Amino acid sequence: MDTKVIGKFLKELRRERKMTQEELGEMVGVTNKTISKWENGNYMPPIDVLMLLCEIYDVTINEILNGRRLEDA
Repeated sequence: MDTKVIGKFLKELRRERKMTQEELGEMVGVTNKTISKWENGNYMPPIDVLMLLCEIYDVTINEILNGRRLEDA
């Protein structure tokens, strides 16, 4: 699990939704600085927030943890 790759993917997903770090932070209950730390790969979101991000971004937990979209098997 590469936190830098995951962070880059989280940033891409947020930008696809045309959201700011501040807007996303309000949705998940953290500051924009925390979002920045996740997106820079310095920290991983807690599991409950990861599940919320899956819902917001319409991706699976496996996609987030792999740092990319996965093909349907």
